[in-house]
Amino acid sequence: MEIQTSEATSLEIESSQSSLVSFLAEVPAPLKAAITTFIEDHPNWNHYRLVEAALAGFLVQNGVESREITRLYVDNMFSKNSSKQKL
Repeated sequence: MEIQTSEATSLEIESSQSSLVSFLAEVPAPLKAAITTFIEDHPNWNHYRLVEAALAGFLVQNGVESREITRLYVDNMFSKNSSKQKL
């Protein structure tokens, strides 16, 4: 994942694995800065893990009842290791 530094700040996730979805989303500068700072301060996290945990957490907190989604959220939040490296 790459967080671009241009005026049109974007968050981009790409993977060749068929189970993953690539997307491009604009991210406000304060959010981008917070993500960068968090990852620098927590080396066991990476952009992939952060986005996966955030999306899964949002879905769980908003009523999605899926064991798979709940497991993704819990695994990301409580694992000491970074999620699988996805290049």
